[in-house]
Amino acid sequence: VYVDAEEAVKFVVIKITNRSGRSRRLSATGYAEWVLGTTRPKSVMHVVTEFDSLSGALTARNPYNAEFANRIAFFDVDESNYSFTTDRAEFIGRNHTLENPEAMARQRLSGKLGAGLDPCAAIQVFFDLEHEQHREIVFRMGAGKDIHEVARLVRQFKGNTVAAESLKKVKAQWIKRLHAIQIETPDASLNILTNGWLLYQVMSCRLWGRTGFYQSGGAFGFRDQLQDVLSLLHVEPKITRDQILLAASRQFKEGDVQHWWHPPLNRGVRTMCSDDFLWLPFVTSRYVTGTGDYDILKEQVPFIEGRVLNLNEESYYDLPITSAQTQSLYDHCKRAIENGLRFGSHGIPLIGSGDWNDGMSLVGIHGRGESVWLGFFLYDVLKRFVKVAELQQDVDFVQKCHQHIQQLGTNINAHAWDGNWYLRAWFDDGTPLGSSESEECRIDSISQSWSVLSEAGEADRSLIAMESVNKYLVNREKHLLQLLDPPFDKSKTDPGYIKGYVPGVRENGGQYTHAAIWMVMAFAKLGNSDRVWELLNMINPINHGRSPEEVGIYKAEPYVMAADVYGVEPHTGRGGWTWYTGSAGWMYQLILESFIGLKREVDVLRFEPCVPEDWPSFKVHYQYMATPYHIRIEQNEDHAASVSLDGILQHDPFIRLTDDQKEHEVVIKIRTRKAKQKKAGRELIV
Repeated sequence: VYVDAEEAVKFVVIKITNRSGRSRRLSATGYAEWVLGTTRPKSVMHVVTEFDSLSGALTARNPYNAEFANRIAFFDVDESNYSFTTDRAEFIGRNHTLENPEAMARQRLSGKLGAGLDPCAAIQVFFDLEHEQHREIVFRMGAGKDIHEVARLVRQFKGNTVAAESLKKVKAQWIKRLHAIQIETPDASLNILTNGWLLYQVMSCRLWGRTGFYQSGGAFGFRDQLQDVLSLLHVEPKITRDQILLAASRQFKEGDVQHWWHPPLNRGVRTMCSDDFLWLPFVTSRYVTGTGDYDILKEQVPFIEGRVLNLNEESYYDLPITSAQTQSLYDHCKRAIENGLRFGSHGIPLIGSGDWNDGMSLVGIHGRGESVWLGFFLYDVLKRFVKVAELQQDVDFVQKCHQHIQQLGTNINAHAWDGNWYLRAWFDDGTPLGSSESEECRIDSISQSWSVLSEAGEADRSLIAMESVNKYLVNREKHLLQLLDPPFDKSKTDPGYIKGYVPGVRENGGQYTHAAIWMVMAFAKLGNSDRVWELLNMINPINHGRSPEEVGIYKAEPYVMAADVYGVEPHTGRGGWTWYTGSAGWMYQLILESFIGLKREVDVLRFEPCVPEDWPSFKVHYQYMATPYHIRIEQNEDHAASVSLDGILQHDPFIRLTDDQKEHEVVIKIRTRKAKQKKAGRELIV
């Protein structure tokens, strides 16, 4: 089963060999239920099925679909002896089910077509096979903008040879993408996850399909896909670039953005979410400093226009218009930052109808609630964007960023420290959230993690905060890294729809893997390799499928990331919301950049690993344009740090990447972190 690398055509190839010792008469049936809309109950009465005599394919269209009225779907088979029906009621039959449809007992299907049916596409192929005879049957499904494109696609992909050639191209495409960076570590599960599955999940599900078993969405999320493409900076930077520009085109003139939108018309939702727009300068800064593509800052991108939200209006869904006003990407980023410089009584950014955790939708709905996590995030955005503004020689904005960086750091540490960790937020009425005095959500992980990641927290306080995270949120008994604790349940304060989740599920006190990864990143930044390795193993999905007992608990695919893991009986340890989760992209960044320690700025590649002390070495195969680098990192307590390129000792503690299309061998020797700290006269306390 595969989809062509370029065209909208899906193949199902069935290969059958008769080893029964006698001749057999068999049938192969391809079956699909048409939706051609958002849900079947809403669209089935409008779907019309036909047989296209030009291509020989079954077609289906929904003229009442406002955005895809002219699109035509098709289903076809590379066989001449077949029968078909497009009536689901006929195929399943009265008192039958899809497990045992009536059609499988018939000699032929009726050939029924038209409107007013319960629409499906069923094609049944009969064939005879002698002993040791082989048969290959190819079913094709696809879509075209009109009947002429459908006919072209069917003709273009006719025949088993063409189908096989398409599969070769698909495999070659994935090999090129997924093999651009390969790691060889002593841990096989880590290698399996990193060397294929994570980026496959990001690209196929998050960026292209934008759908999953838990949610059939199809929308682009402004902050969601921007975060996803950070994982492609080393492998497919062009996709990162394209997504940045696409996101910028969904920014309103006022500086806020569509929370999500549906192509092709780009109808979407405008909200009071307070962090969405800030991901544009965050990702743009990382892209520019990582790739050296400064020209992207000059790209002219239009704004969109729509009515502003009314007072206390949380959101509305509409189709905005494209503005005649166009500005550079750099100016879009500035406008986003300017829109985020709105502060409450503590000098902390306003939370609006939610920040990264948009389940906290009522904390600041009246425009006074503040988000401590957003304060840390804004601090980090400003700090990163200073470098971009300096490249643009925008002296005034550089100065403005520095002023807010200083003020934010002062305000956070003056008002948000609770004694052993940082607060999460304040409600509109000034009630703190994430405080030791809170009845529920006494501690929230992301404030503590980002106090480290942003470097806005005072160093001693951040160490204490992360020790509190380890004490209260790392649940070793349940093998969970909880987002917050205790969960929301019966308190008088209402944080929003997060309280609608069962306590211990999803954002409400379960493991929300996105935040769990940030937690591990923070421990890595502190240099605690023992804890990083322990927690990384806890969130590695492969480690939830090592035995029948673990599979029975986890009940989810162990080769892709799950958005959350439940922390409440009788579902403790069960994975939820797999595939369609931004945790895949962040997990890739955690492994590659925080754990393996790969840091790249334009053509400079350096390593600052936080791997187990007992790993004597590991390898990274890094593809830089058309040039492969085979890098071996060796660590030892007695090592003097050194870098050798093709046997020649380098003067710099990094690799200077050159696209000379030759294979290069690199050996990097480093002293273990504990040895470094011992030499420096300090020990880790976290």
